[in-house]
Amino acid sequence: MPYTIAEKILLAHTNGKSIRPGEFIEARVDLALGNDITAPFAIEEFKKSGAKKVFNNRKIALVPDHFAPAKDLKSANQCKILAQFAGEQKIENYFEVGCMGIEHALLPEKGLVSPGDLVIGADSHTCTYGALGAFATGVGSTDLARAFIDGRCWFKVPETTRFIFKGKLKKWVGGKDLILYTIGQIGVDGATGKVMEFCGPVIDKLSMDDRFTMSNMAIEAGGVSGIIEPDNITLDFMKKVSGKKFAAIAKKIGFLKGDPGARYEKVYEYDVSGLEPVVACPHLPSNVRPASELGDIKLDQVVIGSCTNGRISDLKTAAKILKGRKVKAGLRLIVIPATQMIYLEAVKEGFAGIFVEAGGVFSTPTCGPCLGGHVGILTEGERCLATTNRNFIGRMGSPKSELYLTSPAVAAASAIKGRITHPGRL
Repeated sequence: MPYTIAEKILLAHTNGKSIRPGEFIEARVDLALGNDITAPFAIEEFKKSGAKKVFNNRKIALVPDHFAPAKDLKSANQCKILAQFAGEQKIENYFEVGCMGIEHALLPEKGLVSPGDLVIGADSHTCTYGALGAFATGVGSTDLARAFIDGRCWFKVPETTRFIFKGKLKKWVGGKDLILYTIGQIGVDGATGKVMEFCGPVIDKLSMDDRFTMSNMAIEAGGVSGIIEPDNITLDFMKKVSGKKFAAIAKKIGFLKGDPGARYEKVYEYDVSGLEPVVACPHLPSNVRPASELGDIKLDQVVIGSCTNGRISDLKTAAKILKGRKVKAGLRLIVIPATQMIYLEAVKEGFAGIFVEAGGVFSTPTCGPCLGGHVGILTEGERCLATTNRNFIGRMGSPKSELYLTSPAVAAASAIKGRITHPGRL
């Protein structure tokens, strides 16, 4: 029977001989992830179960990133629970402040996710790792607790929707524009419960960072995972981060292709040659318009960062635009690198200095403002343009604030002008 990439990965993690969409399966997980919001609940349930030892202390990752560095007593207590559990269970992949980062940028950087892996995380943007050709999906804290105990999880095998991107991208157009455009086409419920498989000539040429951005936002269309067939770009990335494991990873790449005749729930084809930089307007990621049409939107704040667009290429793009220029008076620019390694590289490359000299703030890695946590909360009547992934009502603070989503290029250009600006118009 022909299978999609996702079906192949799921089947390989069961004891079954076949698999089909809609079927319930129990599968082995390669990595189970929790953060400072979700892991404390999982740890509590783990202890209630009577379990004394986690299934594998090398296959669990705990990352305090949402409210860390701790913004108040409650967040400090959440982080303490993670630290204590990691100590008790000798969790190898616990990342304290100083070596942590935003989880969905940190884990790939550390080589903890590989093509063909099955990864669960008690965070909806766990789908990010699909960019590496893994089946990665968000789960609840009780599912995470169960995985802590025996390394397994229940799944309903999802159907796969295929998205084929053709054409040649214009300057300033990248992964963020592609995924926002796609969500704008199908809506925030257009892939509910489905795997979103991204492919085509445009994806083949897309950088690893842009692929992470696309897979990261599959959940914004309701997708359970956003997967891309691994190729030489994937292998080049894995070679840098995986060390001795690389040879074994390279061997299984050929397996991670959809079979001829595999069944797809739907197939969408887009010619994106004419696509311009876009912006998702309040209050849905699907409310997408070209940036060039929004020049009358005045801004109070611009945020560049998050698990969607806080990687070094994102900061490089923003720095290139901001170099030698100043942020519009009265506007707050907040730049947040996704990990400590990215932070250091931004300092070494001079990007951090460019942001500060332009009048911006360069922060330690944290999810921070993305979820209305800290380091940039909006008050009533304020308007922010961000490279984050959600713009629901009250997402970054007051329910009476407005949040727009875009790429680092549009964000940087807009910080200079104080209004939403196509970078080509500077």
